[in-house]
Amino acid sequence: MITIEPLDLDRDLALLHAWVTHPRSVFWMMQDAAPDDVREEYARILADPHHDARLGLVDGRPSFLVETYDPWHSALGGLPELQPGDVGMHVLVAPPDRDPEPGFTTRVFGAVLAHCFEDPAVRRVVVEPDVRNAAIRAKNVAAGFTELREVPVPGKTAMLSVCTREAWETALGIRDSAHLAPALLDRAQRHLVAKALGEYAHERLVAPEPVPGGHDRWRLAAGPSSYVFTARVHELEHWVVEPASVERTVDGVAVAPDAQDLIVELAPCLGIPDQLLPTYLEEVASTLAAAAWKLRHRRIPVADLVDANYQQIEAAMTEGHPAFVANNGRIGYGLDDYQAFAPEAGRDVRLHWVAARRAHTRLSLGVGVTEQELYDAELAGPVGDRFRARLRGLGLDPADYLFVPVHPWQWRNKLAITFAPDLARRDLVHLGEGADEHRPQQSIRTFFNTSRPDRHYVKTALAIQNMGFVRGLSPAYMEATPAINDWVASTVSADAELRECGFEVLRELAAIGYTGDAFHRMAGPSPYRKMIAGLWRESPVPRVAEDEQLTTMAALLHRDADGDALVTAWIKASPVDAATWVRAYLRAYLRPLVHCLHAYDLAFMPHGENLVLRLRDHVPTGAFMKDIGEEVAVMGDHPLPPEVERIRGSFPEDVKALAVHTDVFDGVLRFVAAILAEDGVLSGAEFWSLVRETIEEHAADHPELAEAAARYDLLRPAFRHSCLNRLQLRNTLQMVDLTGQAESLIFAGTMRNPAAGDVE
Repeated sequence: MITIEPLDLDRDLALLHAWVTHPRSVFWMMQDAAPDDVREEYARILADPHHDARLGLVDGRPSFLVETYDPWHSALGGLPELQPGDVGMHVLVAPPDRDPEPGFTTRVFGAVLAHCFEDPAVRRVVVEPDVRNAAIRAKNVAAGFTELREVPVPGKTAMLSVCTREAWETALGIRDSAHLAPALLDRAQRHLVAKALGEYAHERLVAPEPVPGGHDRWRLAAGPSSYVFTARVHELEHWVVEPASVERTVDGVAVAPDAQDLIVELAPCLGIPDQLLPTYLEEVASTLAAAAWKLRHRRIPVADLVDANYQQIEAAMTEGHPAFVANNGRIGYGLDDYQAFAPEAGRDVRLHWVAARRAHTRLSLGVGVTEQELYDAELAGPVGDRFRARLRGLGLDPADYLFVPVHPWQWRNKLAITFAPDLARRDLVHLGEGADEHRPQQSIRTFFNTSRPDRHYVKTALAIQNMGFVRGLSPAYMEATPAINDWVASTVSADAELRECGFEVLRELAAIGYTGDAFHRMAGPSPYRKMIAGLWRESPVPRVAEDEQLTTMAALLHRDADGDALVTAWIKASPVDAATWVRAYLRAYLRPLVHCLHAYDLAFMPHGENLVLRLRDHVPTGAFMKDIGEEVAVMGDHPLPPEVERIRGSFPEDVKALAVHTDVFDGVLRFVAAILAEDGVLSGAEFWSLVRETIEEHAADHPELAEAAARYDLLRPAFRHSCLNRLQLRNTLQMVDLTGQAESLIFAGTMRNPAAGDVE
């Protein structure tokens, strides 16, 4: 067992003196040092905030010395090769008093590098051995170091060498599992436990009690465990729990926080059915693994995102859905799949395509779209020719087939196996990969075309379990999607108020689904009917000016690994004050949603990933609403074309206003408001007064909508508290029935409306 502990000069001086003056330590350059010289040198190192020294023990026996230092504050400072995230390292293995065991030095060296890389902020280890020290240089190279060049430093000519985290992990053979390290999992556990405590308290599933005399300290009993933590409670009962503050004891003994343990302890009050508890625990474990992977691989400072492009921001998001505790389930993905297809991996992939027999396939097209134009654009030039040649080579007529985009995972894990009979009888034909590179988005199954950003998003069926649903696509349900999008888009584009707010819709302009399989010949519904389908959605890229930046609204809720918030950074980088920035944001987001509700009884599902913001000079200027087909509803008697009638819903009067109260206030704005308050940018009272002002200004500008405004009464004192985690906890396999979402809602009393006024 190898441990590395703080150096104690009073205890360790004699040992150090013997080591550094030994003839084998000639490159340590202290051969003639007296004990007082050694004490003076290491007292200086220990007092230096940029330098540290520690003692290494092997099986409890002092065996090596390790120094770490900031290269920027050393003799290497100013070298152009240095990068942020570098740490310098020296290691001295104790001169042996007996024949060492084989591989002893290699074992020590590995422990020292593990110690250096234990800090997730460290990206590279820098060493500068004497060029004459052939033995240590060979050890360095074997451990993953790359020798850059010779550099002069005091007392020697050094070989500047660096080891990236990736090179070290590759040398050890742990590259794929390096994120599953104790330090990273501990951070992930604390973050998720803090989130669970906050969101479960928000949904009134648990009721923490204040600790007497403890400022912002709370206690929660959970089975045999007791949790004490620091938290601040903002408007809408929004709990901000500090992860580092969480203290857990079990029968009075301190134990590390563990999210799965917390779920099991709280299971009786969470209401998870016994048979579904393992599924939820698996989604929690997957969420923890994803968080650790992101801590390890996606430590992107907020400062690097302020001016980043759309896809750079998308890949940098680390939280997932802000309200759901188990929000990165992705059950079905293996480790290789995660690293290939998770949006935070930021990797481009090529979609697979299958030809589906036209007689068994539904293709729906929006206004202005033809089949030939769709395929000519998506499968440009030689790709379409290659696909048609493949069909002709099998003796098949390309005119008898339609082309369906397929997620690479879906092809390997579902279509090639579960639909083998369909492939064998040539009702489906695998055509191979397309030519364009695509980037998975935070919604998992939707892809952005990075080869041709002006081309459409592609949304594919994906049979993995994620956040309460198997992410398939129903050919029957999607048949009306283009018509629904056409109606919504035409309604929005024809409205002067919405145009003035810069509010637009990204149309889902084509949908396709295969229905020739055995599962569609069954009498009852089945998730297997949602395995082979896709749709195309417009890209926002052609519709923005060169000086505008695109980002999904989810980015407003993003904090980096150091806790810095992107929305705060954008406000500080903008030319306006915080109140003006928030007012512009609410005009681009909230005001159009209020207008759609009042003017058309039209409600969207406007959470962070469904809305793309446009920024100019870091200030919101407008928004694109997307994911229309599945997540839009008309809640009144507004006339609709017959093919769009599906979106008309019957909702109780006290539920209709939740399209803003739950989906906007509770689902998005409570998080933005808390971030700004926590960062000292804008108080909660100021934020919610701006929300109220936005709604009142809309009402003043539209007296013709006064009756609708009174009916929805968005500024009422309180509204029903609709809870998301309760839905997932009730049924971890399918949270809601998409054909009757209102009936699926679960309420926990009412909440005071912070936009109603008199906010403390």
